[in-house]
Amino acid sequence: MSSGHFADLGEAVLHEHFPEVDVALRRGRHIDQHDVGWYEFLVDANGFLEPFYKRFGAELVHVADGYFYLLPTTDRLGKRHLSVPEMLVGQALALMYLDPLTVQKGGNVTREEVLSHLASVMGTDALMRVLHGKKRRVDERVAQEAVRHKVYDAIRRLAGLGFVEILTAEQVRLRPALLRFADPVRGADSPAEALAKLVAKGEAVLGDGADALELEDAEGALGTDETGRAQRSDEGDDELADSDAGELSNEADPEEDDNEFEE
Repeated sequence: MSSGHFADLGEAVLHEHFPEVDVALRRGRHIDQHDVGWYEFLVDANGFLEPFYKRFGAELVHVADGYFYLLPTTDRLGKRHLSVPEMLVGQALALMYLDPLTVQKGGNVTREEVLSHLASVMGTDALMRVLHGKKRRVDERVAQEAVRHKVYDAIRRLAGLGFVEILTAEQVRLRPALLRFADPVRGADSPAEALAKLVAKGEAVLGDGADALELEDAEGALGTDETGRAQRSDEGDDELADSDAGELSNEADPEEDDNEFEE
């Protein structure tokens, strides 16, 4: 059956794209105009799929920035939480997405550029405290490699949710759904500057109440506490050893901001 406008829900469900799109949405995948067939299918079937997903306690959201995602409104679908590294890396990627220089490069960045951007905005020592945060003393190179691994792993996980696309071992394409990480500062006079301040403070802030970023996947959804900050998951080493759940406030020392990761 070719794509096009559908007569009813049954016709939409029988479409060749429905099974893959349905599974992707339930796993938290954001579908944008780069997913040509999937995106066109959702545009055509949107009117029938919106009430369909409401029966499962979820809202099919179509954002003006050009992407779809499934937002859970009940606990019927299982929930999980994005880790702190995923939240901070997502916010940093959103900041890079808003940068005109990134637009000039076709929205492509390297993994090392993402790491360098985080280190530049937060300060290297603050970044290591937030993402490594071990109480015991460790070799600085070991700590740097651990942070690098967490940033790269966060990029990989965000790619699975449709926020970025991994092109090669080093190249990453930034996608429109990253703007979800900028939602808390959309009303600011300078959203990019406001988001940079959040990243500099190491705060994984999402938004309040119904506006909070929630991602639905096979393992669950992202949640926030009453302050709108990301709640910690149970992912062991991916979590901070020295911070309270869901809130990061390790501000960079101005005298340490010039530190850089060693290659």
